Amino acid sequence: MNLYGEIVEAIKGLYSLAVGMGVTGRYAFKPQVTVHYPRKTVDNIATYSGHVELLPGAKNPSGTDCIVCGTCARNCPSGCLDVQVLELMEENPDPEKKPKKIKKLNALMYDYSYCSLCGQCVENCPVTALGFSHHVYWAEFDRKDIKMDLVARLHEQLKTGKEA
Repeated sequence: MNLYGEIVEAIKGLYSLAVGMGVTGRYAFKPQVTVHYPRKTVDNIATYSGHVELLPGAKNPSGTDCIVCGTCARNCPSGCLDVQVLELMEENPDPEKKPKKIKKLNALMYDYSYCSLCGQCVENCPVTALGFSHHVYWAEFDRKDIKMDLVARLHEQLKTGKEA
């Protein structure tokens, strides 16, 4: 490379440095928007959309309105939801009629370590059985600790009367 090319590269590098320092300088004197947790906490938790969770049902307040269609798991781009179905045979008192299969939600396994919080599962649920939690202060040391059964979590919430 000749001397002229090296000078041009040096000028481009200095220009890039000056632009970067200008951006840094502009933001250095603006008020901070970051909360320094745990010294300060946020007060607008109601606007926070945390991990996905089952909601108590409008038709079934002691459980969920989930119809076990699997739309949430099919629409999840991260593959973090696994619907586990329990199929039961309903006995018919009339011997001429066939027994009817009933699908029940046995477990809805959720792996928060893979979730991108895109909301596709919440948007596509036909019965609005899924929503976002307001579980803000959640930290774990091991990935295995952020895998959960959303059905068990819902039952625990209903039993204790608060968000787990």
